Amino acid sequence: MSGKESVRFFSDGQRLDGELWHPPTPAWSGVVVACSGYLGLKGLQPARFARALAPFGYACLCFDYRGFGFSDGERGRLIPEEQIEDIRSAIDYVRSRDDAASHPLVLLGWGLGGALVIAEAAHDPRVAAVVAVNAIADGYRTTRALHDESSWAELTARLEQDRVERVAHGRSALIPAFQLVRLQGATLNYVKTELYKDSGFGFPITCEAGERLLRFSVEHLVGRLSPRPLFLAHGTRNDLYSPTEAERLYELAGDPRELHLLEGGHSEWMHDGHHTLQQLIELITDFLRRSLRSEQLIRAG
Repeated sequence: MSGKESVRFFSDGQRLDGELWHPPTPAWSGVVVACSGYLGLKGLQPARFARALAPFGYACLCFDYRGFGFSDGERGRLIPEEQIEDIRSAIDYVRSRDDAASHPLVLLGWGLGGALVIAEAAHDPRVAAVVAVNAIADGYRTTRALHDESSWAELTARLEQDRVERVAHGRSALIPAFQLVRLQGATLNYVKTELYKDSGFGFPITCEAGERLLRFSVEHLVGRLSPRPLFLAHGTRNDLYSPTEAERLYELAGDPRELHLLEGGHSEWMHDGHHTLQQLIELITDFLRRSLRSEQLIRAG
């Protein structure tokens, strides 16, 4: 069977909504779990990667984290550690299927999702390889870099106020999502013209979610992936997450690892058929051919 299959699975008792993209041939090259970034939805960048990778024989699972899309969960609660649990549940789901269980499994993450898949793979030996595109290494550093002194003081004061209020009342207040992760330039234009086409994109997040993002880092985890291969790619003119984030991850990771710096910024080239996206897909498929062949040889040995 080729095409998309609607799927459902549970994570911490909450039902998650997903799609499994089947390759056009019965022989699968592997299974890729494609994971969204900040505010992402399965029909945005994960689906774009699925459309590009399925013709190469990769089944691709795209899903919405809890609280996003048609998945269960509190809207606005964007907690990295909970999204990592959702990724683990996606792996559990893949491994529960007769048609997918025996194939090597790859985690692919976009933006914040690049850090999430590194965190999950660090503790999950079922992951054969990791692909992280425009990923962050440290949530505090990347978020702080997006603010001037005034906006940062305003944000941190609001988060501190919310800590006091939720101790008293038990709930966290909502703030505009891009008051935390501030956009500019080409990324701002892409978000306005492309991502907001999806009516489920861009709702507010809780102050607690903002605080948890600032505390989230994978610098201490990326070294645990070795000897499993890590693929890093990053836009050289990225105005959201600096290329130094990918360079930092590369520095801290063990071998085998590779870093590719792409022409362009964070996302303005994320259009089907764009030459930079085509270049990225060529790099990823070459990486997976080499990496999964090695993994299969190890299994056979």
